Amino acid sequence: MGPHPAVAAIRLAVRRVLHDLLTEHHRTPAAVPHALPHELPPPPLVLVACSGGADSMALASALAFESPKLGIRAGGVTVDHGLQPGSDARAAEVVQRLRDLGLDPVDSVAVTVGRTGGPEAAARDARYAALDTAAERHGAAAVLLGHTRDDQAETVLLGLARGSGIRSLSGMAAVSGTGGRYRRPFLELDRQTARKACMVQSLPVWDDPHNADPAYTRSRLRHEGLPALEKALGKGVVEALARTAQLSRDDADALDSWAGQAEATVRDATGLLECAKLYALPPAVRRRILRRAAIDAGAPAGSLFARHIEEVDRLITGWRGQGAINLPGKVVAQRQGGRLVIRQG
Repeated sequence: MGPHPAVAAIRLAVRRVLHDLLTEHHRTPAAVPHALPHELPPPPLVLVACSGGADSMALASALAFESPKLGIRAGGVTVDHGLQPGSDARAAEVVQRLRDLGLDPVDSVAVTVGRTGGPEAAARDARYAALDTAAERHGAAAVLLGHTRDDQAETVLLGLARGSGIRSLSGMAAVSGTGGRYRRPFLELDRQTARKACMVQSLPVWDDPHNADPAYTRSRLRHEGLPALEKALGKGVVEALARTAQLSRDDADALDSWAGQAEATVRDATGLLECAKLYALPPAVRRRILRRAAIDAGAPAGSLFARHIEEVDRLITGWRGQGAINLPGKVVAQRQGGRLVIRQG
């Protein structure tokens, strides 16, 4: 008798990601057909980011089960945000659970959460910085994240609420980060599948109270917004939003590629952007070039919103002699002699 369907589903999702990693590291027999054993690169290390919640515990268990069969080393890391009493003790419990699964190495990393961008964004920034550091310290090929289809749907709705354009609607990528460090095997699985997998395997799960705290935007969306949408529109909203994310990502990737190619054609010999040539481009391509120029000048990507780029765009499309535009990061954009100058103020 095979494993429970939920367990089989999460293991299959992880197996696919691990196979992709092996291919990338040229460890499949087909990739190095004549290599001797001592000539093969060492097996890659994959870490799972685990909070102790159902999604990441299901992910950790699947990684522990699948990695030995593929000759992959598997470890884990948990991040202690220090936002709740006893968070250090909970982190220690998660470390022990990961070790009980057979993962090694296993780290607990304590971080200090700042205030930039609000509590959720600040916690996320601190978490990813800690995961980056852990991955580099251990030489990990990848870090697996337990985001599910439900998380993806929530991310799409949050992007829609911000009005930040198609890239925001594309949600989370299956592969992201420097060198494709972060992998999300569960983006096509729902949250209940992960929770069911934990239950049938008797895996202990910790439910973060922040996930039910209405003070947090994502929590309100999860417990109030999405249920209201499903009540009004019927079941299938989560699946449709996740599908929208993938379609939006495909479109956004294509437009980003177009903008990357077009950028070289709209700069003069000194590298300044020429307004007339920018004007001739489709708005979606032009605004991508403007956004990239602002980021290159020092504007933080996370603080640069659609309204900022629209203001800069009006220097191209609605020129009436207006003054400079102030952007996040003390970056200034202004039109000078038919050129667009974006630089630190």
